[in-house]
Amino acid sequence: MRFQTPLIRATLLRRYKRFLADVRLPDGTVAVAHCPNPGSMMGLAEPGTAIWLEPNEDPKKKLKYGWRLNELPDGHWAGIDTAVPNRVVAASLAVRAIPELAAYDTIRPEQRYGANSRIDFLATGDGLPDAYVEVKNVHLRREDDWAEFPDSVTTRGAKHLGELSAMVEAGHRAVMLYLIQRTDCARLKFAADLDPGYAAAVARARDAGVELIAYDCDIDAEGVRLRAPLPVRAI
Repeated sequence: MRFQTPLIRATLLRRYKRFLADVRLPDGTVAVAHCPNPGSMMGLAEPGTAIWLEPNEDPKKKLKYGWRLNELPDGHWAGIDTAVPNRVVAASLAVRAIPELAAYDTIRPEQRYGANSRIDFLATGDGLPDAYVEVKNVHLRREDDWAEFPDSVTTRGAKHLGELSAMVEAGHRAVMLYLIQRTDCARLKFAADLDPGYAAAVARARDAGVELIAYDCDIDAEGVRLRAPLPVRAI
């Protein structure tokens, strides 16, 4: 997935009201940017952080900049846009770059299922069980090279795990794919101290047969691309 327009480097001054950020542009101008992330963004929204913005000229948009990336120490990057993982996974599924799902020849996004929900991707193929694929964005790192999910309480995430379990019970496949939008992580675990309810839901889903897989990304100012599978620590 490539960014539509070249990114520009800026400095974060503050993030507020979840979706807004005051930023200082390279010429010293202060502007308001859209923050496409409703989560806590733990460790990624500190004033003074070097960030990268995507400009836009769309007259329908009130804000002319969208926050896309954070610079991290030692040349690493983090993606903060929660819409990016689905775009990256969609592109990867289209070219069968995810081995766990490469046998499927039809991929349909945003299909209704469960209790008033939509699955991110429904994969189908002759002679194969339907595969219900949910994608989660991961960008929390607190220790060593562990990526963690979630970074705050997510009752919606726990609901998704329950609905995926129901798909397995109905005879389908269910896959929870965690896309790690950081380049400084090598494994994934679940942040039970931040959301014990989600950690418990993961354990129940795993026992029910939901497949838990994680991939990391190559990230730079040009775009975000699926890279390689990472191990997931069992609950």
